[in-house]
Amino acid sequence: MRWEYRTVKINTGGFVGGKVDEAVLDRMMNALGDEGWELVAALDTNAEGGVSRHVLAIFKRQKR
Repeated sequence: MRWEYRTVKINTGGFVGGKVDEAVLDRMMNALGDEGWELVAALDTNAEGGVSRHVLAIFKRQKR
């Protein structure tokens, strides 16, 4: 099998970061799932003091 990958950077909200809007995240992930993308990993990027500035979500799907 051959795969293609897609990385999505999700900005966190709040004055110093760290807050993710779950409704927005759900809509984005469901839209990608409808296109055949499968979430394979998610991680955050830490800033000073352990605050998350971004969440990275990595998806894959079989090449057509």
